[in-house]
Amino acid sequence: TLPLCLVLVLLVLAPAWPAPHERGLIFNLDVGELCMQSAQCKSGCCHRTGGLSLARCAPKAAEAQKCTRKSIYGVYYNCPCESGLSCDADRTIVGSITNTDFGVCNDPRESKGA
Repeated sequence: TLPLCLVLVLLVLAPAWPAPHERGLIFNLDVGELCMQSAQCKSGCCHRTGGLSLARCAPKAAEAQKCTRKSIYGVYYNCPCESGLSCDADRTIVGSITNTDFGVCNDPRESKGA
């Protein structure tokens, strides 16, 4: 049998190794499935509506939708923006720590041309 400390290390590191090809019980989860970290979701966003709610995989935020900048927590109240969009959000340390750095997705190419 494996030593208890090795089993604990494997459980802690498991979320860092997503299965790239097949959908499983822990990784490559579809929108609507329960998650604990964004790395588990195909969309890259594990979303919760409140502090005590269960988190579920959700699509990334589209243009003009509320967003959160990428965080170290891996669970979002508002998903990060889709590829090519940027989240105009509070960039303070307090906003990052308290997970309240919400903003709106916009296309940076459109704002440069205006």
